[in-house]
Amino acid sequence: MPTEGLFTYMGKAVEEIEELLGKPTRVDQTAYEYDWWIYNHYPNAYIQVGIKDNKVVTVYGIGDEINAHPLSINQTMGEIQEQFDFENTISLTAKGNSYRFELTEEERQQRPLVVFGDIFVQLYFDKITGKLSSIRLMDNEVLVMQRPYELVYRGELLSAKDLSEDEWKSIEKGIETQILDITNMMRFRHNLGPVKWHEETSIVAYKHSEDMRNNDFFSHDSPTNGGLADRLAKGEVLYQLAGENIAAKYVDGIAVVEGWLNSEGHRETLLNEKFTHLGVGVFEKYYTQNFIQTWE
Repeated sequence: MPTEGLFTYMGKAVEEIEELLGKPTRVDQTAYEYDWWIYNHYPNAYIQVGIKDNKVVTVYGIGDEINAHPLSINQTMGEIQEQFDFENTISLTAKGNSYRFELTEEERQQRPLVVFGDIFVQLYFDKITGKLSSIRLMDNEVLVMQRPYELVYRGELLSAKDLSEDEWKSIEKGIETQILDITNMMRFRHNLGPVKWHEETSIVAYKHSEDMRNNDFFSHDSPTNGGLADRLAKGEVLYQLAGENIAAKYVDGIAVVEGWLNSEGHRETLLNEKFTHLGVGVFEKYYTQNFIQTWE
């Protein structure tokens, strides 16, 4: 096992993480029974540390200055495949039950899952550059609860607890801010300026996510509220240029932003140099990202 970097955080107690990284910028609740400790102090190193029962159970990192030894952000897929096999299936046990994840060829190319000791490592690749965009480490229980790939199992299916409306509200707010943070990490990588949070636009985005979830559709055009221009006008948002990304059913904000990066149209919006502000709206597992250019 490595003696430094993200991999060494797994299993550590909260006191050890505070000694290494200091106090987090904030703590965000998740839908998977752990809390994200957010470290976004630096423009080229962003870390989320997942804490459950005062112990680290998952870690996410993006940015060129992240220490992910024996891997490194921006490392090519070919280089990583010299170290790890990208398997079609990954088998494991959790709480006495047997599970097997089955990955499609597209998943193996864009977000393969590899095993490093008792740590499960999800690698997010930028398919345009062929380089490692970010990395997520998980223990077996977190992986099974999130179910990021097709799952076959025998025995009892390990699942996260049901959530109240208030808990979902808290989780949604955390994901919205994480999406802003990760978006700006990607823009920094491509030599673009950061986008600033825009509260009025975020309200418009939230209402669209809520509309899609409650009325069972997935589209930029709402049957009742129209397209993006209609919704921004209704929200009294003033702008010069606007763009929208939407997604559904992703496990969390990390997965959705990496998904947008690898979708041509969404990528163009995500990395548009003209945008100055961003509003994000998350309703359960429906996600809307509204970019605008203002006159500021």
